[in-house]
Amino acid sequence: MIEITELTAEDWPIWRQLRLAALAEAPYAFGSRLADWQDAPETRWRQRLSIPDAYHLVAVLDGRPVGMASGVPAEDDPDAVELISMWVSPVARGQQVGDRLVTAVVERARERGASRVVLAVAADNPAATALYHRNGFQDTDEPPRAMPDGARCELVMVKPLT
Repeated sequence: MIEITELTAEDWPIWRQLRLAALAEAPYAFGSRLADWQDAPETRWRQRLSIPDAYHLVAVLDGRPVGMASGVPAEDDPDAVELISMWVSPVARGQQVGDRLVTAVVERARERGASRVVLAVAADNPAATALYHRNGFQDTDEPPRAMPDGARCELVMVKPLT
């Protein structure tokens, strides 16, 4: 059974465990690097979970945290929520964990009155792109944008909620 749990700053050890696993297992999928977070102090983890108006979700499968995603206010769009930090452990892939996390982020965005959910996905990550398409996200006409490493790019996708 998959349970979706919302974390608070007090739950930072769970978020840390998952985030470090994500950055180690799938560095191609994120703009952040493992080295950026590996030795981060507790205060930085708590701050990450204390972004105003954001929510941070963890998927628990058979009692183990196996996935994560956040919904944060989009920087330049007050009507949108941005889905970030999405990751599912390899042991849980193919078991609808990703679908459940995406659905939970979208549902909370809708509850908060957002008109759309946006995300950026690494252009060379076809599994994630397929997950988002399967969950109703559409490609936008925005040109691919450079990721922080300058070598890769990401595509912007959107799911209208109205």
